[in-house]
Amino acid sequence: MSTTTATHPQTLTAKDFATDQEVRWCPGCGDYSILAQVQKVMPGIGVPKENIVFISGIGCSSRFPYYMNTYGMHSIHGRATAIASGLKAARPELSVWIVTGDGDSLSIGGNHTIHLLRRNFDVNVLLFNNQIYGLTKGQYSPTSEQQKVTKSTPYGSIDHPFNPLALAMGADATFIARSMDRDPKHLQEMLTRSHQHRGASFLEIYQNCNIFNDGAFEVFTDKSSKAEETVFLEQGKPLVFSNQQKGLRFDGLKPVVVNLADGYSADDLWIHDEQDFYKAQILIRMFDDARVEGHFPRPFGVFYETARACYEDALRLQIEETIAVKGKGNLDKLLRGNEVWEIA
Repeated sequence: MSTTTATHPQTLTAKDFATDQEVRWCPGCGDYSILAQVQKVMPGIGVPKENIVFISGIGCSSRFPYYMNTYGMHSIHGRATAIASGLKAARPELSVWIVTGDGDSLSIGGNHTIHLLRRNFDVNVLLFNNQIYGLTKGQYSPTSEQQKVTKSTPYGSIDHPFNPLALAMGADATFIARSMDRDPKHLQEMLTRSHQHRGASFLEIYQNCNIFNDGAFEVFTDKSSKAEETVFLEQGKPLVFSNQQKGLRFDGLKPVVVNLADGYSADDLWIHDEQDFYKAQILIRMFDDARVEGHFPRPFGVFYETARACYEDALRLQIEETIAVKGKGNLDKLLRGNEVWEIA
């Protein structure tokens, strides 16, 4: 892929996006795979390195900017979204990537996350979800399952966990997707789709913490169970899984699992449509058996995508229109405001 810089065309590879910093994650951590896939994808997005920025908060995932040979910032807990919003507003031409974890973005940074999504800045949120606090040595997180025994919940967590994609849907995110660290090809595809989307993209990545929460997503990644427990979403294609032996269809308004050997064809099945707001919410709720009747495979892929004006575009347009009508403003007058009193 040829990438044009300000001075000359340059052919980039994954190695061009690697730094000389020692990667300091625990051996076997899923973050290694995510880093490798991001570095592989970057040369193909057609953006010069000097126009790419990675911003992180606090957590194991937030070491990411050190390992990407681009501009970046290791910011403060839960505030990567706020810092990225300011950067995108000031420099809308940049490709801005936010790397965060389930604790960083859904606990202390929860409000910042939902407001970034509703404002629809053209940025890419990569949420590494390992269902645990890894950096601080194994406390339960907002996505930990109920009855999870950790250092901070020795008798089991009584908290109901967040469904990150449902939260994003509720915040009116314009791009919602899910992938996993142990499926490199699919993860690369989702990273590319995130970049291609014009607006705030929200990509949840299941990431194994082999030290404090090993095997949390094993049922979705192990060869013995993956086919039965996962369904991959493809635009315009039927929802099939279990090595093409099973599918999903609607019984009225309820999704049901059917065996294709029972006479069902592709025409009988649920055809995935990324623009269908209502069906996307059903897919997102295929999260635990308490929400829907029956056992369903966990969906991976793009759940929902829609077009909406980006915040930075609306901001720039507002500034241009105001200047056209009123001329350039006076900063001193603005700071003084209208409520000024003169004391005789």
